Amino acid sequence: MSYLLALDQGTTSSRAIIFDEHGKVHATAQRETQIKTPHSGWVEQDAQEIWTTQIAVVQQAIASARLLARDIKALGLTSQRETTVVWDRRNGRPLAPAIVWQDRRAADWCNQLLQNNLENKIHKTTGLRIDPYFSAGKLVWLLEHVNGLQALAEQGHVAFGTIDSWLIWNLTQGAEHVMEASNASRTMLMDLRTQQWDDELLALFHIPASTLPRIISSDAYIANTATGLLGAEIPIAGVLGDQQSALFGQSCFTAGTAKNTYGTGCFMLFNTGMEIQYSNNQLLTTLAWNCQNQTSYALEGSVFMAGAIVQWLRDNLGIIKNSAEVEQLACQVKNTDGVVLVPAFTGLGAPHWDSEARALLCGMSRGTNKTHIARAALEAIAFQVSDVLTAMQSDIASPLKELRVDGGASQNDMLMQFQADILNVPVLRPELLESTAWGAAAMAGLKVGIFSNLDEISASWQLNKAFEPNMSEDQRQQHLQLWNNALHRARSS
Repeated sequence: MSYLLALDQGTTSSRAIIFDEHGKVHATAQRETQIKTPHSGWVEQDAQEIWTTQIAVVQQAIASARLLARDIKALGLTSQRETTVVWDRRNGRPLAPAIVWQDRRAADWCNQLLQNNLENKIHKTTGLRIDPYFSAGKLVWLLEHVNGLQALAEQGHVAFGTIDSWLIWNLTQGAEHVMEASNASRTMLMDLRTQQWDDELLALFHIPASTLPRIISSDAYIANTATGLLGAEIPIAGVLGDQQSALFGQSCFTAGTAKNTYGTGCFMLFNTGMEIQYSNNQLLTTLAWNCQNQTSYALEGSVFMAGAIVQWLRDNLGIIKNSAEVEQLACQVKNTDGVVLVPAFTGLGAPHWDSEARALLCGMSRGTNKTHIARAALEAIAFQVSDVLTAMQSDIASPLKELRVDGGASQNDMLMQFQADILNVPVLRPELLESTAWGAAAMAGLKVGIFSNLDEISASWQLNKAFEPNMSEDQRQQHLQLWNNALHRARSS
């Protein structure tokens, strides 16, 4: 039996999962990570806590699988993508809190770029829209606002990275300062064609090149874990940003296949093959992966609030005690009775890109109760995904035939059925819901020879349940009309 270890560092937790070569899970360990919101629109984490929870769950997973580190053939790593960390090269200490992908503090800087008519240049170079979501604005903000950071950076003492860079630095005890290409494609600093940092953008943003990591391919053998860290040295050999990893883990290897992940946010990726396809509908063009000396690209629609809406119902409104209760509550009513929730708590992502939009709960009457609000919360997730797919269908010649789904909320049957109905496309949920972690493990397995080709990885994909659309066109349009009216009211303009 060949074992693969996946590190899955997400926004709300650090996880480690041990798979065998068939994609079967042998052990899982998870620890929550704290999120701080010191000001409106600011979202931060402690980079040191991200590392300590991540290494703790690795040790825990190996122990609970009753394995030794030497039994593991390779380590794959997947992580939240745009979250930005800066640390001191001399001692590896973080120099500021990690700024999370949801953070909006770079909004003014982004507006300046838009006023300077840089949108087209940045879109053509990086495939991205100008938005606080990406790492560049976060790094610029840190260099400008953290006392002495710019000077330290100019002296060559500052290392910048996304979470993959930070974890690899620690796994190799400072020997490797790298960033994998799919993560680098989310910084707004990488040229999509050359897969190198763009000198013109670095100069424009006043970012010293010495702070940047080396860009590597997704299936690069990076190094072994540092001696003494885990009891044996494990090759680090597969790295992907979390959404690209889910696309890979769902075996969406060919152009025209797509997946949607329901996590904290919602992320739909559509594989466009070896072709860079730019969107005319506000979607992002992103690097999917670079493996076996070939680059695959994807179109992506990012929804900022999905599972996070359910957390809001639990933590802020207190109408559920745990996330699992939301489906039972929502199923107590046949419909929302006209209630619509637009979850623009951190602005709106694709295809609207309105960072000033604000959340809205509307259509309530005297008879509205928590069941209607719970149902409206779940439907809001599906509506946002529908907006992304509509934009995607306009960008691509061939219509989507099916949507593969994963992530926590994909276990919610009511949501998946409503999603199929609103999209009018079959929604396929696989047996293995750990697509994100499996993607990184499979990429590592490909590198170390456990798999000789992508077909062998595809063999592990098995269907759990297909949700077929069964809503009439009239009903669908009625739902979408209510949603669009509410959306219009939530927009900043």
